[in-house]
Amino acid sequence: MDGHVRAATADDTLEVRRILDAAMLEPGNVEGRIDAGDVLVAGDQRGGSSGGRERILGTVVLESLEDDPGAHIAAIGVRRRHRGRGIGRTLIEHALERRGRLTARFDTGVRPFYDALGFSVEPIDDRRYRGVVSALE
Repeated sequence: MDGHVRAATADDTLEVRRILDAAMLEPGNVEGRIDAGDVLVAGDQRGGSSGGRERILGTVVLESLEDDPGAHIAAIGVRRRHRGRGIGRTLIEHALERRGRLTARFDTGVRPFYDALGFSVEPIDDRRYRGVVSALE
């Protein structure tokens, strides 16, 4: 992915919500998670790297785990026309660097994404899965 990943700020709230709404994801209190530093955004510069405006192309919303330095992926979304460019992978890699261990719950349709990122996956039922990955794996 050409671009950058950073912690979201309050100014990013609308764009984060737009990306998650387009993906039909409901991660809960996005504003509170942004304030806690639990939302990352991936972006690039509109008009190239020579001073254009930043565009947010994807986001991951993390949920802290009790008594665990790791985090649960509450939601991850990438703008439709920018999917398949490594943005989701980059967001997960940055989240893993920050938290050391990630868990996720997801549907069959996105299992290949989590498999490709090295998550250990087990079924919850016939349509849902849970996965975990650690920075040491």
